[in-house]
Amino acid sequence: MKIAIIGQGAIAAYVVEAIAKDPAIEFAALICRTESLERARKFAGKGVAVVTEIDQISPKPDVAVDCAGHGGLAQHGAAALSAGIDVVTISTGALADADLALRLEDAARSGGARLKLLSGAIGGVDVLRAANAGKLDSVTYVGRKPPTGWKGSAAEEMCNLDGLSEPFTHFSGTAREAALKYPKNANVAATVALAGPGLDQTGVELIADPGAAGNIHEVRASGEFGEMQIRISGKALATNPRSSALAAMSVVAELRERVKAVSI
Repeated sequence: MKIAIIGQGAIAAYVVEAIAKDPAIEFAALICRTESLERARKFAGKGVAVVTEIDQISPKPDVAVDCAGHGGLAQHGAAALSAGIDVVTISTGALADADLALRLEDAARSGGARLKLLSGAIGGVDVLRAANAGKLDSVTYVGRKPPTGWKGSAAEEMCNLDGLSEPFTHFSGTAREAALKYPKNANVAATVALAGPGLDQTGVELIADPGAAGNIHEVRASGEFGEMQIRISGKALATNPRSSALAAMSVVAELRERVKAVSI
């Protein structure tokens, strides 16, 4: 299976290293911004095509792996899907933009390809997807981070992050609102919503907590299936404190599943 990777950050680096010894997966191309070509060539190494557009890759890859965030998916996702190339992404929050979501869906249908939204930094997605086949009464996602984890986000408009002595809920609303207001922090909220009842039917609370040792994700759901509560205290990648280790692992797991004869 030949893959093209969009982006060259910490998650992309983790994926490249993890699949390097897998003979069934070939890192064939790297897609980057024009201004990053020189750095991208060093990142990719010998034998890997470095391009700025998906249509510059020949022969075309089997899968395009988005490791570049919302911007990377918005810029290259539709072109890949239209060309019949499957796309896998952890940038689930980008689909809160209804126009982009429609453009990606139309491109996937026209190209006969699939956009796969990965579980990223959260668990329980399989339960929500199954439960959504019945009746879901409520789904709520709670994201809790140390105050420093919210720096550079809309949380700074709601409170003095450096002065907090107790937990502060700086956002309460829907998953769509959270994903649009916190594009770098709410991919998990969007993933939970899209696995369940939808972006406008899923509740979200975002909390700055000086007592939190790391990024904590909680999902509560109830419905015809019963009840679920899940809590994950996630660690960051050693190479980037702002990148979830589990999110990077979910990309590698998806690629490995795609080349297995038996998949779960």
